[in-house]
Amino acid sequence: MKKFMPVIIFFLVFTVPTASYALGLELAVGGWKQSPQGYFAYKPVTADDELDLERDCNYDDETRFTGRLKIDMPLFLPNIYLMASPMEFDGTGLKTYNFYFGDELIQGNVPFYSSITLDHYDIGFYYGIPFIETITAETVNIDLGLNVRIYDFEVEIKQDSTSIEESEDFTLPVPMAYLALQIKPVDKLAIEAEARGISYSGNQLYSLIGRVKFNIFGPVFAAAGYRYDKLKIDEEDVEVDMDFSGPFIEAGFKF
Repeated sequence: MKKFMPVIIFFLVFTVPTASYALGLELAVGGWKQSPQGYFAYKPVTADDELDLERDCNYDDETRFTGRLKIDMPLFLPNIYLMASPMEFDGTGLKTYNFYFGDELIQGNVPFYSSITLDHYDIGFYYGIPFIETITAETVNIDLGLNVRIYDFEVEIKQDSTSIEESEDFTLPVPMAYLALQIKPVDKLAIEAEARGISYSGNQLYSLIGRVKFNIFGPVFAAAGYRYDKLKIDEEDVEVDMDFSGPFIEAGFKF
C-alpha cells in the first residue's frame, strides 16, 4: 500500500477541488505488461559503460498497475487528464569486462545487482476540436492539448563481493504535446488513440496508446490495448535510451 500512496495522493490532490464542478468523469485502473529494451548509464566514460537492460542487467517483463482519470470541465475551462504509470525493473547481471557506473569501477566477470525506477505521472490539459463531433454525428472526436509528465527516476547498482554500491535519483518534469482520437462506431464500442511527445536538445520522449473500449452495463466499461513508450534523455549525468511496450487491460466507469 505504501508504494501506491503517491498515486493515491496524486489523484486526490488534483481531483477533489474540481470534481464537484465537472460535467463528465472517466476513471479506469488496470495493468500494463512492460517489456524493456535499450540501455542506461551513469557518468559514462565510454560506450562500454552502457548497461543493456536485457543482456547485461537480465531484466524481465513486468506487469504494473496503471490508473487514469479524465475530467470534462464546464464552460471554457480545459479538460483534465491524469495518469499514473509505476515502472520498475531489477535483476542480477554480469559484464565480462570492467565498467564505470558513477564514480565506481564495477568489476567484470563478477555478478552485480541493478535496478531502475521510472515511475511517472501525467497531468494533461486539453480541448476537443470544435464541431468534429457534430459533423460526424457524434462518432469522431479529436482532442489537442498540453501534457506534463513527471518522472520519479532512480538508478542503482550493488556488487556485494566488492562492497561497491552506487545510485542516483532525481525528479524530471517534461512538457509534452498531446493528441487524441476517439471513434465510436456503435453505442457500446469505442476505439481510442493517444499520443504524447516532445523532442529537445537531443532528448526524445514519446508515448503512444491504442485502446478498444467496450461498455458492459450502465457507466461500467472494460478496455484492452497496447502501449509504447520511448525515452531518450541525458539528465543529471544519467544517460537513458530505452523503449517499453506491451499490452494492457483496464476496467472503469464513465459518467
